[in-house]
Amino acid sequence: MESVTKSNFRIAVLPGDGIGKEVVAASLHLLEALRSKVPGIRLALVPLEAGAALYRRTGTALSEETLATIDGCDAILLGAMGLPDVRLPDGRELVPQIDLRFHFELYAGIRPIRAIPGAPTPLADPRAKEIDFVIIRESTEGLFADLDGGKVTDDKQAQDTLIITREVSTKLFKTSFDLTAQRKLRGLPGRLVCIDKANVLTSMAFFRRIFDECARDYPDIDAGHEYVDAAALNFVRRPWEYDVVVTENMYGDILSDLAAGLIGGMGMAPSADLGDRMAVFQPCHGSAPDITGQGKANPVATFLSMAMMLDWLGQRDGMPAYADGAMAIQDAIDDAFRNGALRPVEMGGSDGTRAITDAVIRALRERHGATTKV
Repeated sequence: MESVTKSNFRIAVLPGDGIGKEVVAASLHLLEALRSKVPGIRLALVPLEAGAALYRRTGTALSEETLATIDGCDAILLGAMGLPDVRLPDGRELVPQIDLRFHFELYAGIRPIRAIPGAPTPLADPRAKEIDFVIIRESTEGLFADLDGGKVTDDKQAQDTLIITREVSTKLFKTSFDLTAQRKLRGLPGRLVCIDKANVLTSMAFFRRIFDECARDYPDIDAGHEYVDAAALNFVRRPWEYDVVVTENMYGDILSDLAAGLIGGMGMAPSADLGDRMAVFQPCHGSAPDITGQGKANPVATFLSMAMMLDWLGQRDGMPAYADGAMAIQDAIDDAFRNGALRPVEMGGSDGTRAITDAVIRALRERHGATTKV
């Protein structure tokens, strides 16, 4: 295995299933263009296979050998995993991406929700152009904590267990307050909202109490609360008023999809699942087998997830070139979409994977003074 320095990271690349392979291929094409324009970004890519197609062929969706290889990497770039017709014996879909969260203890799911200039949104209010907030979803506990422990009794009753622990919640809230503080330094509101159901559930009252205890260490952050049903309403009525929200696993799963719809769809929504030493970066969308191979997939969410990966690597090891690369990707996407220049297929347009990729790479090169034709 090659040695790793602070400027040379090993990235496990898991394209997965369906359009995952297509959007990851597009992202690696963008990465190649980025590395030629932003000095100092050196990544060793380690391609690996995992997912439903692998399970259908071998009976294993995520092998021990693959996990061992990932253990020697610094981050994971993932496309999408799962196919609706490939299921476990109990009827559930395969979710190896969740297995990664548990294996590497990736407790903080970061879901940025930002309106891209020029991209259409379903909200008529002009303030929708100002949407810029982050959902932080706990990723290893809540209703997902005991995936193999659910049971059906006598075909009359089904039961799953919701688990909240002080240890994981404290780390989650610290991450949330730290991120809010970073955004405040950039001129954003510095407001963090804990979304729960503390008026009904004991587990959520405990979750809120830990949040309030952590808030005492961050007196400069405006910390508040909101019930999950009210949050679902307000995400649609006034999403531009949010800055950072933190919530339980299942609530975050649902609210992040709702929020993605506010900025044009799942193809615009990136994500990161962070732990203390490892992180997975992937688009929020699934494998979309209905459009696989048709060139219709929107790669923007994967581009932005890759940008999040670069930013995380740079912050972790003090390498400013990686943060520069992350910003270059975001700027290129904004330039490519500005003034309605692009309309992805999922938004009713005709721009597919290739057209969007070419436009973003062209914008990247134009910003960096290149005249090379895409």
